[in-house]
Amino acid sequence: MRAKAITRLLFTVGVITWLALVITDISILFSSTNHLTPDIPSWLPGVILNLFIVALFYFYKFKVERDDVLNFVDLLWRVFATGLVATVISLALRLLEHVIGKPNTSFLVVFKGLQYMINLGLMIGFLLMAFTAWKRLILYQKSKWLLRLWSFFEIGLLLSLILNSFKIHVLDQLYVPLLGMFVLVGLVLSGNMKWVAYLNFRQKWTSLLLLLLTIFYLLYIFYTNNSLTEDIGNMSKSFTHYSSHIFIVSLMVFVTVYSIFSFLVILFNLPTTSVFEQKLEEVVNFQRISQSIQTEQSEESVYKILLETSVSTVFADAAWLEINASQLEYKLHTYKITDKESYDIINHLKTHNIRGILDQGSDKTKNLSKHLASLKGSRFRSILAFPIYVKNENIGTLALLKELPEGFNKEMTKIVSTFANQAGISIENFRLMEEALQNERYKEELKIAKMVQKSLLPDVLEKDDDFDIAAFSESADEVGGDYYDTIRINDHTVSLIIADVSGKGTTAAFHMSQMKGIFHSLAQSDIDPHEFMVRANQALVYCLERGSFISATFFIIDTNTKKVRYARAGHCPVLYHCSAKNTTEYF
Repeated sequence: MRAKAITRLLFTVGVITWLALVITDISILFSSTNHLTPDIPSWLPGVILNLFIVALFYFYKFKVERDDVLNFVDLLWRVFATGLVATVISLALRLLEHVIGKPNTSFLVVFKGLQYMINLGLMIGFLLMAFTAWKRLILYQKSKWLLRLWSFFEIGLLLSLILNSFKIHVLDQLYVPLLGMFVLVGLVLSGNMKWVAYLNFRQKWTSLLLLLLTIFYLLYIFYTNNSLTEDIGNMSKSFTHYSSHIFIVSLMVFVTVYSIFSFLVILFNLPTTSVFEQKLEEVVNFQRISQSIQTEQSEESVYKILLETSVSTVFADAAWLEINASQLEYKLHTYKITDKESYDIINHLKTHNIRGILDQGSDKTKNLSKHLASLKGSRFRSILAFPIYVKNENIGTLALLKELPEGFNKEMTKIVSTFANQAGISIENFRLMEEALQNERYKEELKIAKMVQKSLLPDVLEKDDDFDIAAFSESADEVGGDYYDTIRINDHTVSLIIADVSGKGTTAAFHMSQMKGIFHSLAQSDIDPHEFMVRANQALVYCLERGSFISATFFIIDTNTKKVRYARAGHCPVLYHCSAKNTTEYF
């Protein structure tokens, strides 16, 4: 908002100073032609003109120089549009002059003075617009030296306004040296055309047209103002002559020279535009392959990008990518060619023992285009193939095809070879990332399974005055299937189960939870251990998948009878140690 307010203020100041310049200059001109002494000081129009220039200078500085959205062509378009408006208004004044004809002397003086002031204002506005636009182009890739030189040029031009603000004859002697210095600095600055290299072919043609019309507008406005100064000079010498204004003359020379230089540089760069665009596209394609690991979701997406970038870079007509799924099988990815055409070419090359293409041997078959032409129904005459390596292992072959014979040169071969190598690195990185993600998922699942297992095993086991039960379980890196639990049936009876679930990880934890539910539901019924095993087995039949099993030993400890009843189902035997007799035996 602040920048917009400043822009509006500067525009308003520019309009007011121009109106003041018109009034003062025409008054002095009218008084001079009628041999009257003007009431206005002779130096006042020069001061007002400089204020008008400063207001317009900073108006364009805020309007154009700080607009980051504008690109190169937009800047040229704005200069062209400003020149077009100035030229149209100037032509309209010429037409009005033709319609009026030859009026009396007093009216002619006023009309010529007004026409000159309007054309002078249009010329200054056009020059300052072009000056600001050329500044952005010159400083597109700036260095310290270039920035200092431009600052010297710009500040010097603004300081030169002092020469025209006051009629100091001593300073008039500096006119020619200062003008020569500004012209020389302007020529040095005009050699900075680095922005041209970033234009594509279409933008260069557009820029040429805009610059050509801009040069035409400049020449027309210069011619018109020169004609008007001659006409007014024949009537009186007391008017604001722009040719004595060092700022305006320096600006005219610089803007015109840079416009012509830009036109010539763009014109001579047209033949190399396609080469630059191709190199730029190669860089973009290479970056696209490199970033595929971050943007794509599967290896197939990387293969697709490799095909598209390779075809567009070397202007191939079709391509296929053969990926080895195993030693006997391979998967084909095609681009602008059918699977049948690809298989026909592959089989044709193998059948006719054509070497150095798909086999990547050093002994290459000559006259390849003739061999391809001998394949019925094939439209291709050139083929270029490269292996894809991942960890020094050939995982496939990239083949590019053209309908023209000898369609691939050495430069194209190097480029596609680089793409193939980078694709191999991207695929390797993609696989490593997939492996890392799988490991991360496995670790997360393992963490969850350990939490589940910990929650399934009781923290405190049942105990009595007649016995104590202690348990310890420690699995390795993976979650084990060990399960134990107790439940009190009544005051003198406790059930104990020791089980081992097949499998590891989340599967084992899931089966443990099933076994825990069965144990708690059946043990409370106070059934015989053998009956417990039968019913538990019937329940697990519908829970476990084929190949999974649970081994278990079930105990019922009765403190009244001092007996332990048990049943074992595939579990390892239980050792019983009698401390009184100091003996150990299996149950």
